[in-house]
Amino acid sequence: MNTTLVVNPKGGSGKTTIAINLASRFASDGIPTTLMDYDPQGSSLHWVRLRDAERPRIYGASGAPEKFGKLRSFDMFIPPQTRELIIDAPAGASGLLLHDMLARAQSVIVPIVASPIDIHATGQFIQDLLGRPRAFRLGVVANKVRVSMPAYQPLLRFLESIGVKPLARLLDSDVYLRAAETGVGIFELEPHHTVAERQQFEPIVQWVWREEPRVSQAEEIAPIRRVAF
Repeated sequence: MNTTLVVNPKGGSGKTTIAINLASRFASDGIPTTLMDYDPQGSSLHWVRLRDAERPRIYGASGAPEKFGKLRSFDMFIPPQTRELIIDAPAGASGLLLHDMLARAQSVIVPIVASPIDIHATGQFIQDLLGRPRAFRLGVVANKVRVSMPAYQPLLRFLESIGVKPLARLLDSDVYLRAAETGVGIFELEPHHTVAERQQFEPIVQWVWREEPRVSQAEEIAPIRRVAF
């Protein structure tokens, strides 16, 4: 089983968007996939419940703290046939909870938004991960990006200063939101409606699968529809 953790202690970075679209892509390729949601709000599990029964099956599991009268071990059950496990981490993850999630993962994806506050908060977290003894690979995704935004170049300069290249740059797009509201991912929508979004997201999939990128990370992507998440 290959386990991918999507984590950033800073809220609003787009962790759930990346987690559900990874799960959607894997399941659409016929890979037994489980999405584990550590967030008590359960946004990823809500998305799983929205999925039509005719869609490729994605199993849901909860890693959130147990509620009265419920067994956490039951909620955390991962079907043995699972080949891709995606963990959607909660905001503020730290301490033993963070250690527990990192111990499960072979790949860790940190989405970061290009704003001064997010660069400062997430930058410290990324440097903490880089300084840990680790068995996981670390990848950073520049999320909700507009190439003209003032903080975008400072974000790239910061990542370069710590020796990290972004896996992908996901520009603001209402397609992610529209897909999530109906329990699907961008790879399950009509291809001609999601050309730019698929192109942007594909390097993340390739990285998780340890494939050579077919889309250049340095390639500029034309601006597309913008939405506030």
